[in-house]
Amino acid sequence: MTATEEPVVLVVEDEPDVGETYELWLAGDYEVRRASTGTEALEALDEDVDVVLLDRMLPGMSGEAVLSELRDRGHDVQVAMVTAVDPDFDIVEMGFDAYVTKPPTRETLLETITDLLERRERTDRVREYRALLSKRAALEGGKSGTELVESDAYDELEERIAALEDDLEADEDRLLEDSEFVGALRDFEESD
Repeated sequence: MTATEEPVVLVVEDEPDVGETYELWLAGDYEVRRASTGTEALEALDEDVDVVLLDRMLPGMSGEAVLSELRDRGHDVQVAMVTAVDPDFDIVEMGFDAYVTKPPTRETLLETITDLLERRERTDRVREYRALLSKRAALEGGKSGTELVESDAYDELEERIAALEDDLEADEDRLLEDSEFVGALRDFEESD
């Protein structure tokens, strides 16, 4: 996805009314593709798809089978199971990124997609950060201190590394706040 393109969401839903509703909810913000079976979903899935909203209970090939197949094929896509099936321990081993119980609201779907796209972006930032660190290490191993200090390219590299470190630290702080919230919630539930 380039900065000017809308993210692509693949809606995999066998109930036509439900699939159409999701498409209407998302159409203003995303390019939406639809599939009503697992086979259609796998055919519609390509490198342009950013998020898949996958019904767990599909006729023929189940959502779980679709998920397993797309992971086996190496698709780097964020997947939200959107299903009427209440979660059980079997979900622990499934390769999805979010679980949404039906019927979702429009806001829930939009928030889920936004969160999944942000997660994907964070992963890309970590990859970029590691690549930049590798470049810095290579330069520092092959150039003198004076050459590095006098290089505009090295300065820009250092600025990019610092900016990514700030972003990643902010993400880490957010994760800590989330885990602290969850811990406080558990403490509250246990005190009842």
